[in-house]
Amino acid sequence: MNIPTTMRAARIAKHGGPQVLELVEVAVPDLKAGEVLVRVASVALNNTDLWTREGAYGRPGNPEARSGWRGPIDFPRIQGADVAGHVVAVAEDVEKNLIGRRVVVDPAIYDADGPDANPVGLMGSERDGGYAEYVSAPAVRVHDVMDSPLTDDQLASLPTAYGTALGMIERGQLRGGETVLISGASGGVGLALVQIARARGARVIAISSGSKIDEVREAGAHEVVDRGSEITEQVRSATPEGIDVAFDVVAGDLVGEGLPLLREGGRWVIAGALGGYEVSFDVRRLYLHNAQVIGSAMHTPTHFALLMDLARRGEIQPVIASTFPLDQAAQAQEELARRRHVGKIVVHP
Repeated sequence: MNIPTTMRAARIAKHGGPQVLELVEVAVPDLKAGEVLVRVASVALNNTDLWTREGAYGRPGNPEARSGWRGPIDFPRIQGADVAGHVVAVAEDVEKNLIGRRVVVDPAIYDADGPDANPVGLMGSERDGGYAEYVSAPAVRVHDVMDSPLTDDQLASLPTAYGTALGMIERGQLRGGETVLISGASGGVGLALVQIARARGARVIAISSGSKIDEVREAGAHEVVDRGSEITEQVRSATPEGIDVAFDVVAGDLVGEGLPLLREGGRWVIAGALGGYEVSFDVRRLYLHNAQVIGSAMHTPTHFALLMDLARRGEIQPVIASTFPLDQAAQAQEELARRRHVGKIVVHP
């Protein structure tokens, strides 16, 4: 196909509100060694988009500092981590048979080349992302999904939300038959946790708001407790014997209040701070019960490969809340920030 020299993209040139996200005409990315060019079909939104735009990640020793995911942003930056599309060009050192393949891009930038490497950067934050008609990516980070029954919107919903969820589940060593507690269950990561944990054979206790309880239950939760009421008492009532693992994207007061809910040897896995980044808890609830608090940032290459296998087999079904054209990317982010939806919001470049 003929590839144009310029493209439309939504990018930020500074931190701020939705108004700093601007639609511009920019050059189509030049390919470096080992890279491919993907024509973007769908790009899904995540909380990382909001926090990167706002500079809300803080820095070590200065939690209020404006910062990107892992440090200062190199502006201007095209946002968007989660891309599904088709490879339209490859660098000279990349196999030509990738051209034309339907792919999902692993957005993580890793600290090493091995299968268990840790993410230290993110597409849309540390390199340009998919709020654009085209995006470049390392060939080793594009995964062929030609055989997947999922739509482009569903595939684009996978990388950050489902990758984060699968990373939490793997690091929390979830086993079939265990009871899990999932906070923020109506969001992208929360629904992914519900679906994957249920598929792993766990008993799922989810926390959500009253208006979304039915949809969370439909996604696979065995019990849903209303976050508007006393959460710990509802959880104790639903599972008096306690929980084995908590998958938490809320943090804040929930950590201190919830740790006593863990059984012996329980694990509390945290991958977000929607409820606040400062927490306090009784440390005796850890060492007296051999419990663990585990931080989990996204996924490893091994986790992402497992996720793509699930996608090819259609064993997960991401829920799409709404879609927007690229010129309404700011409105899409505002919709995400209102948190009235269930599932993923997707932009079509």
